[in-house]
Amino acid sequence: MEITKEMIERTVTPLKKKDLGKKVITEAWEPKLEYAWDNGPALSRYLAELKNGRLIGKVCRKCGRIQLPPRLFCEQCWVPTDDWVYVKDTGTINTFCISHVDWAAGRLDIEGGERPFTPAVIEIDGASPGEGILHMIDGVDPDKIKIGMRVKAVWKPAEEREGSITDIEYFKPIRPPAKKKARKKAKKSRKKARK
Repeated sequence: MEITKEMIERTVTPLKKKDLGKKVITEAWEPKLEYAWDNGPALSRYLAELKNGRLIGKVCRKCGRIQLPPRLFCEQCWVPTDDWVYVKDTGTINTFCISHVDWAAGRLDIEGGERPFTPAVIEIDGASPGEGILHMIDGVDPDKIKIGMRVKAVWKPAEEREGSITDIEYFKPIRPPAKKKARKKAKKSRKKARK
């Protein structure tokens, strides 16, 4: 059924500005809205492991994908996932952005020293390609962040963790492995310095 202008006019009383406070009663109240969220078995275990400073995924028995965050079924094979597997807290930046807007949709004062937000999708080592998590990058100038950059999780102290993705404060770049010659040279320098 279509609501017409005539239907509305029959059911409402038009108000004028002069009516406010005389014919209209207003009341302000703040509702107390409470809700409960059930994470389910896969996400609950994932969050519990975050509290312990570990990342965990689930393995699809049919295609072998290691999913992170873990899920109870494989979206590609439509079969239940089986085993739990721990993955590393290192990974590779798949994509990222440099945001000059804060969480309240206001402009950050970049010229005043505020650092832009730098969220990234990080493919975690040990999970299947394309399986990653969205998190913040820090510990590097935003203009130096690159796709393919290797990063490592910076965890909150154990006593501050609460079973949330924010138990990882951010991901920071890690140096690529040094070449053999450079490692030998550094080792020699350290030996000389000890003498």
